[in-house]
Amino acid sequence: MLPTLLLLLLLFNPRSSTSDRSPSSLSEWRPARATYYAASDPRDAIAGACGYGDLVKRGFGMATVGLSTAMFERGQICGACFELRCVDDVRWCIPGTSIVVTATNFCAPNYGLDGDGGGHCNPPNKHFVLPIEAFEKIAIWKASNMPVQYRRIKCIREGGIRFIIDGSGYFISVLISNVAGAGDVVAMKVKGSRTGWLPMGRNWGQTWHINADLKNQPLSFEVTTSDGVTITSFNVAPKDWNFGQSFIGKQFES
Repeated sequence: MLPTLLLLLLLFNPRSSTSDRSPSSLSEWRPARATYYAASDPRDAIAGACGYGDLVKRGFGMATVGLSTAMFERGQICGACFELRCVDDVRWCIPGTSIVVTATNFCAPNYGLDGDGGGHCNPPNKHFVLPIEAFEKIAIWKASNMPVQYRRIKCIREGGIRFIIDGSGYFISVLISNVAGAGDVVAMKVKGSRTGWLPMGRNWGQTWHINADLKNQPLSFEVTTSDGVTITSFNVAPKDWNFGQSFIGKQFES
């Protein structure tokens, strides 16, 4: 009887790990901490572990965040959106404010330091690392390591999903960005005019790859996000597509 009860509690516990994958199930605020970083040179291009490249050129601006190991999910969370607000510190919090940021980077653990003594991103800590421009919208910069609350929300994007094709020969990689709705892609397929639907593998972050002869064919893409919604963009890339080009597809509802 007891094992059955424990199983039921695990299956129906709203705080189980599976709830972290769905924007709709994460409407409640949850505790975490946040720090910030500042670029050593404002001319430096801000990139991240998700593979997006120059985040400003990709349309993210400074509304981005690096996530600790406990939240990064080996890159699967890339593209998801979070709302953050500062809490529990009247000295440094800016009352009534919150920010919306996109997961674009990874905050690596530092096992040489204690989780409370500098190893902010060590498991099991839930930690956000923000550009100082974003941090200062919710707290005074002197706060440094701040208690915050966060919740997963739907992403709002302008325009369609962007597909950037790269690779060489039969190796094709596609960086997918500007994804609305859940934001984080969990599965992707590609179809040429002479093939059926071919599943792609995650290379890292939101870069997907496949080994296939797809040259001289228009390409279609099928994208599935973590909430289980799938969208299909037919003939996004024309027959004469080349590596290094980007294309715009359909968009999820936000």
